[in-house]
Amino acid sequence: MTPREDAIGLHRVEDLDPLIDRIGDARFVLLGEASHGTADFYRWRAEITKRLIVERGFSFVAVEGDWPDCHRVHCCVAGGRGDPEAVLSGFDRWPRWMWANDDVVEFARWLTAYNAARFGDRPVGFHGLDVYSLWDSLREILGYLREHQPGQVETALSAMRCFEPFAEDPHDYAYSTRLVPENCESDVLRLLASLRETGDVPGLDAGFVARQNAEVVAGAERYYRTMVRGDVESWNVRDEHMTDTLDRLLEAYGPSAKAVVWAHNTHIGDARATDMAAAGMLNVGQLVRERHPGESFTVGFGTHRGTVMAGSRWGAPPEDMPVPPAREDSLEWLLHAAVPDADSLFLLDEAGEWASQVRGHRAVGVVYDPRLEWRGNYVPTMLPRRYDAFLFCDFSSAVVPLHAPVGLSS
Repeated sequence: MTPREDAIGLHRVEDLDPLIDRIGDARFVLLGEASHGTADFYRWRAEITKRLIVERGFSFVAVEGDWPDCHRVHCCVAGGRGDPEAVLSGFDRWPRWMWANDDVVEFARWLTAYNAARFGDRPVGFHGLDVYSLWDSLREILGYLREHQPGQVETALSAMRCFEPFAEDPHDYAYSTRLVPENCESDVLRLLASLRETGDVPGLDAGFVARQNAEVVAGAERYYRTMVRGDVESWNVRDEHMTDTLDRLLEAYGPSAKAVVWAHNTHIGDARATDMAAAGMLNVGQLVRERHPGESFTVGFGTHRGTVMAGSRWGAPPEDMPVPPAREDSLEWLLHAAVPDADSLFLLDEAGEWASQVRGHRAVGVVYDPRLEWRGNYVPTMLPRRYDAFLFCDFSSAVVPLHAPVGLSS
């Protein structure tokens, strides 16, 4: 069969029926994105997730975001006070537009209303998996200890004092570990151990949240310490942390819990189906399949052309940038030729021989230069081994951030 024959046209939410049926009883549904700034990916992920929550009883959404920020969103959508837009506007770590955008606000408002109508049932959660929030997590831990475990406050203060000279700049801390053998690892591990001692009772209570913040601090310290080596270890530290967090959340929600994950294709698509494996890299998609055989379903995303929200360098203001037509030897070009000007779904266990051929698959990060993307933005991929399904948007548009972006690039 050809891509055109395999394509399922997506025009309305009901067109997702074959995908929902194929997901079946999976406990983990991993939904990707080919960029962190494409509205079409966010919208289709939201529609898939809504159906999984309503029709299949999924317990929470776990995203490639910071634990403290996303926990505030969780508290809001789970019945707390506040408007999701106000909470998401409070995201201040770059790149803010990843979660502080109109499409996430719309989904969070839907989730708030859904939880409010459940009349005492456990609310569907919203949680962050990432490892970057070292200082925010330290402050959250200190606040928890002052209220619940005052005898351990000094342990947290000791860790904070160790990081103080670096003025909340993780890169300064990372580079300092190259110059002197001393680092903050031992202080962080003592803090983590003190909080783990109180972790006998399962559940998503304040103690769990504090312990997860301690896990973030430990993971972040290790991530930044390994980052300066310039090898793949920091990538692996980050994806192992995200997968460990996902497993802890499943345990907290109970034996029947189910999770939806929102993250970039490079994290949720099995690394073993790409050139990442040869480089020694692993990722969330691979680890979930290895830890939970037969319990996961992964959906990759892609686009041929359009616009995307990204930065020209790390920390730069976001810009609405053009996404040029994909390379002619790429997966996206092949699908564009087959189903131009359309959104389409491909169930890869039924796909023809075309899907099993190794092709470049576009990946756009938070830093992007459309003029240079042909050099390094394509990951050699064997599609059915990387994903279980693929959602293709021939033309796509940038997200609308809650914080004003720079004007459209020329």
